[in-house]
Amino acid sequence: QVQLVESGGGLVQTGGSLRLSCAASGSTFSIAVMGWYRQAPGMQRELVANINNGGSTYYSDSVKDRFTISRDNAKNTVYLQMNSLKPEDTAVYYCNVATIWGRLDWGQGTQVTVSS
Repeated sequence: QVQLVESGGGLVQTGGSLRLSCAASGSTFSIAVMGWYRQAPGMQRELVANINNGGSTYYSDSVKDRFTISRDNAKNTVYLQMNSLKPEDTAVYYCNVATIWGRLDWGQGTQVTVSS
């Protein structure tokens, strides 16, 4: 099992920036993909971005060109740099890993609030 601890959420004005971090521990050798999901009130959890062991990335259309995901394999940490934030980015952001065995592990979530 992989344990995930997120940090970096908070309150920011429209157009501002935040950087989320997620540190993994435990069975980190089994990680295949690291990513970020978000869930707004009354909405389903959605994939924001992910990055695999080879460094290939995926972004949802809603965040493309504004968010950047990166990964420090030596620190078992994944980052999400969020620029040009909009009120619709307000959500709880969850770190996620998918292991080589197909298991999904989740962080506890961190709140991001963008004020208009």
